[in-house]
Amino acid sequence: MTRSSYDRFVKSYFKDLLQPLGSVEIARRLSEYVEIDVWFVPHESPPVAEVAKLGLLGRFAAKAAIFETFLDEPDEMDVSNSLLKLLKMIDKFERQPSEDEEEVAENNLPRLWVLTPTASAELIEGFRARERKRHWSPGVYFFAKSFRSAIVAIDELPETEKTLWLRILGKGKVRQQAIDELMALPEDEPLRSKVLKLLSVTSDQ
Repeated sequence: MTRSSYDRFVKSYFKDLLQPLGSVEIARRLSEYVEIDVWFVPHESPPVAEVAKLGLLGRFAAKAAIFETFLDEPDEMDVSNSLLKLLKMIDKFERQPSEDEEEVAENNLPRLWVLTPTASAELIEGFRARERKRHWSPGVYFFAKSFRSAIVAIDELPETEKTLWLRILGKGKVRQQAIDELMALPEDEPLRSKVLKLLSVTSDQ
């Protein structure tokens, strides 16, 4: 999959998966030269069944989130630029009027999820990112708490139903395994047909 076809796939993919849970904005522009890949704000009470269906991605979408997606492993500058986007959005949030400033600070500020097919030890260590295996899946590396960010190494995610919708964004054998699992889902599963159609369209472009 080329970079352009991957970008088209990601845009449609996140819209289809996340729209039942909240507001999805693709390529949100922050300035003339800076834009967010995917900007998501959940509904106040998203459908529990839809959240559960998305597994780990559903957990990511529990709060306002920036999803920065990479076809190949990002370098430190790529991740740093993603962090800058998060800081710009946090600044916008804090400038919004609210009846409960504490709630805005603690609960509603966005998080950054950097989705990459793989992440080298050097990249992870460069940001002092750490797994929290007691509460989160292996392959999710969190920065220090105040950064509200994590790198998701898709090739390190366990091959379970809960990670399927993230592994679809991987590469090579990881992605093919996820596609095989997707095809094995019941034919009346709406997401199955939607995603297979997207994969078919983008692979032809």
